Amino acid sequence: MPDEEDSGEIAEVPVPADGKPTVTSHPFWMRFRFVTLVGLCVLAVVIAVSLVFFGRTPSVDELREQAGLNGKQSLRIGVKFDQPGIAEHESDGTFSGFDIEIAYMVAEDLGFRRNEIEFYQIQSEDRERMQAATPDGATVVIVDLVIASFSITEERRKTPGVAFSAPYLFTEQSVLTRGDHPPVATLEDLRGKRVCSLATATSATAAAAAGNIVQSELTISSCVEALRAGRVEAISTDAAILGGIKARNPDLLHWDIGLTATEAYGINVGENEALLKLVNLSLWHSLEDPDDARWEDAFDRNIRVNEPANRGVPLARPDQPHVDKPEVREWFSGGLG
Repeated sequence: MPDEEDSGEIAEVPVPADGKPTVTSHPFWMRFRFVTLVGLCVLAVVIAVSLVFFGRTPSVDELREQAGLNGKQSLRIGVKFDQPGIAEHESDGTFSGFDIEIAYMVAEDLGFRRNEIEFYQIQSEDRERMQAATPDGATVVIVDLVIASFSITEERRKTPGVAFSAPYLFTEQSVLTRGDHPPVATLEDLRGKRVCSLATATSATAAAAAGNIVQSELTISSCVEALRAGRVEAISTDAAILGGIKARNPDLLHWDIGLTATEAYGINVGENEALLKLVNLSLWHSLEDPDDARWEDAFDRNIRVNEPANRGVPLARPDQPHVDKPEVREWFSGGLG
């Protein structure tokens, strides 16, 4: 006789006499395992949410919001007004120079059109506190960025309210004299002589250490006036700045004084950490994107063009300085967001 399970018939489940189905109780360890599993799932969700909202890399859009750029109608930038080749306010009201083109590049990457950029004149002594003025000097404002041949130093890094971007130009210190001056090989050749430099500039420190009598001026144009009037023997500041002045004034002489110290220009963003990351991201894209020639074009138009007039004096390094990629999350490569 075949077994019951082979007969093809469905076995009937016995029903208790009271007609109520029997409820089988699970052992304690099974209930404990289920509760533990649910708890672990909840914990995993909490950890995942925490990582998403508190530990992940910020996006470009989030940094723009944190930096206060969203909804901003214009970007205020402090620049120099009288440095040919670096930053100059033209008679027709326009601006030109390497710093100006770097300002346009960064502002564009931050989401601002050229007509949404406001340039303000900033003196060397005001670059740390980011205080600038309109061309007529009537209005004083706090700017969003300072792009004004501002050399990065450890002392300046420690100043409250100063946060430098990565370097965007390397140059060095040099000397400018009248055309009848004997050769100048070092700053020591001007020992005991009156040398003009910009107030609070790093070049003033080296000149003073060499025994020069430093005359500080607020603008480089004031130094040129003092040189032509014979009130000073020479001007000493960054070669990138003096190179533009020499190109405009062929009768002056530009001297390479062999200093090994590098002047590294940086952009001051104040205490805005989110803006600092976005500025560095712009510089990084400029360096790493093979299709982005904005830095190289700015160098060629404003600094390299002055090299022939300066007869071999090195004005600045022709390659953009290295920039580490900031921790920023981007949707698309090759641009800010």
